[in-house]
This record gives sequence, C-alpha cells and structure tokens, in this order.
Amino acid sequence: MRFRTTIENPSTFYKIIQAVEKLQKRCIIRFTETNIHIICNSEANEGGMQVWSQIKVDSIFTEYRIQSNSNNEITVAVTSEALAAALRSASGSAINASSSHETEEVVMKLAKKNDNAVLSFEISGKTGVGRKVNVTHDVRIDVMKPADVDKLSEPMCPEPDTHILLPPLQKLRTIIDKLKPMSEILSVRASNSGCFQLSINTESVKVETEWQNLTNPKMGTYSYAQDTPSMLILYRNPNDAFGVLVAMRSFVKFLNSHVISTTTIACICQKHCLILYVYIGDVAEAGGVLTFYLPAVIDDGD
Repeated sequence: MRFRTTIENPSTFYKIIQAVEKLQKRCIIRFTETNIHIICNSEANEGGMQVWSQIKVDSIFTEYRIQSNSNNEITVAVTSEALAAALRSASGSAINASSSHETEEVVMKLAKKNDNAVLSFEISGKTGVGRKVNVTHDVRIDVMKPADVDKLSEPMCPEPDTHILLPPLQKLRTIIDKLKPMSEILSVRASNSGCFQLSINTESVKVETEWQNLTNPKMGTYSYAQDTPSMLILYRNPNDAFGVLVAMRSFVKFLNSHVISTTTIACICQKHCLILYVYIGDVAEAGGVLTFYLPAVIDDGD
C-alpha cells in the first residue's frame, strides 16, 4: 500500500476540511485514482446531519501516486482537528497573514511512525528573511478494512421537489446569526419560481426572511461516487412551494462551508430532508462538491 502526492493547492484543501471539521471529531477520507471523498456520517452528528463529498484529484494535487490491493483505493479515518491543523500550517501565509513562513511545496504521504499509520505532511518553505525551513506534521490515521469500507452508504432520499440556487452563504450566515438564539428549529422553503424562505415560528416569536428571483436549476442525478451534478436551467410549476424543518444547529454547521463555497444549490425533499450541494469552483468546471444531508425534524403540528 503506497500513497504520495504534492498538494498543489493546500489553502483549498484546508478550507474543505475547515468546512467539515466541526461536524464530528473524526472523518473518513477515501483516496482513489481520480477523486478523494470526504465523509462525515456519524449517527451522533447534530440532528443526524451527514456530509458526502467528492473532490477531483487534479484540482488540489499533482504528482499523485496511489497503489493498493483494493483497486488502488485507500480509505482512512482521521481526526478532523489534527488534519485541519496540519493543513493550516501547510497553507502558510496563503491563509494566515501572521505566518512565519511562505510555503513552497507540501508533500503528503502515507507512512508508519512508531508502528502507527500516519499521513505525513512535509512542508518546505522560506522565512520572511529568505531562510529555508522544513516542517513535518504527522497525523495519526486508521486505515479502514475493505469490508468496513463496503458498509459505507449514502442516505437514501426521494427525488427532490425543488432545487434552488442559494444567495451567498455569508449573507445567509448574517440572517441565521440573528435567528438561532430564538429557535432550535428552522423552516426552509422554496418555490419553483425563484422564491427562497428561511423562517422560525415559536410561541413567542415568528420571523421570516425571503429572497425572490433566484434561479431554479434542474439537477442531474447525483451520487458522491459519480460526477458532480450537472445544471440545466428549467422552470416548472412556478406556483409550487416546498418546505422542510431542520435542526438550527445543523444548518449553522453547514454554513461553515462559506469558506469554500462559490455556488450552493439547495434541494428540498418536502418533510423528508434538505440536501445542499456546495461547489468548489464554478459549477461548469467544478473541482468538486460537498454534499450536506440534513434530515427533517418531525413536528407534530406540521
């Protein structure tokens, strides 16, 4: 089993991990010859939220070499915080203005240290005065057995009732920051005429925020193991509106992906779940997509 690559874009890789690190203490990363998949699927996650993502190898890595007896695939479980810390260091001044070095090269490889499997990050760079510096971060991992990998499966969801292109996530964060102290449940609604609505409704307060004239794309069938979903603009049944109740804390955690998002599409399966596609780069040439699954909160009064 061998794995070695140069991280051509460490700041993007860091932002991807940053988007998911607060979901659960350990995440799963599956390396294949063409893609990497980052999975957060613990039942202990807030509100049952899951993330299944796919990133194209060539959008982040160069000199990518992988070899294993499992169709040249390697799947590992890793502590999210430790991985984020290593990538933060690897990103250097690209994300941290106070960094003491400028990164020139980052090599990530599978290694064994003291009989423990690790992802080793070898970081080469220069200090502010031009002195060369080499730093190594070893992140403990557990290499998963093929039988355990085979048990991984995405949530089963019905065909969404509507798809809508969301406003910038940073703007949604501003709204949600005001709503979250008032309710543990968030109502998400969208129509097929470009209307999107976030609201809370409790015994003491009712607040509603609405956006209009957004785009309703038609999405191709998507699985994290397939290509990213394509978009074709198609309007249908403009008077239909569909909604789902989700845990406020789950939606807040999803909004951490604002650090990487360029385009985000929400898909609503009425009273079943909310699916959120966060694209890395432009949709037409996306380097990958993070897919967030937020199950519905059952409300007896709904």
